[in-house]
Amino acid sequence: MQYKKGNIWNIITTAVLYIMVIFAVLVYGVKLLGVTPFCVLSRSMEPVYKKGSLIYVKKIDAQDVKEKDSITFYFKDGKTVATHRVVRIDTEKQQFYTKGDANNTEDVEPVSFNNLIGKPIFTIPYLGYIYSYFKTPPGSYILISVVCVTVFGMFALEFAKKKK
Repeated sequence: MQYKKGNIWNIITTAVLYIMVIFAVLVYGVKLLGVTPFCVLSRSMEPVYKKGSLIYVKKIDAQDVKEKDSITFYFKDGKTVATHRVVRIDTEKQQFYTKGDANNTEDVEPVSFNNLIGKPIFTIPYLGYIYSYFKTPPGSYILISVVCVTVFGMFALEFAKKKK
């Protein structure tokens, strides 16, 4: 089967656009449903949440959390995010005591109810690596460049077709 240059370019740009749209929906579109994606950065919750996975977290009230639930939360610094399993709940002090499934001991600091982000509802293995990379300056430059080249190429090809 023989392809013309324009056909090959159309196939490539269409594939790239589909991949970008799917990625955008998986990362940004879910936010419209009240779900926030996070990258799993450690092996503390393996095998449930593997390192490099993208987990999707739905906001939940602290009162709805039960022992043995996995929760996503901010550490005391307010910046670092983790997902661990609840081993105990102290309702008087409004704290969760957590532990990573792969860890031998409980986390040193309890988690305040106020630091709760939500509960993971599903995960996609390996997508977190890509998500994390595109959040860095070099990754975002590459992403923007790919989008620009693809869109420019599509317009240039259409313009060339109309000139014939």
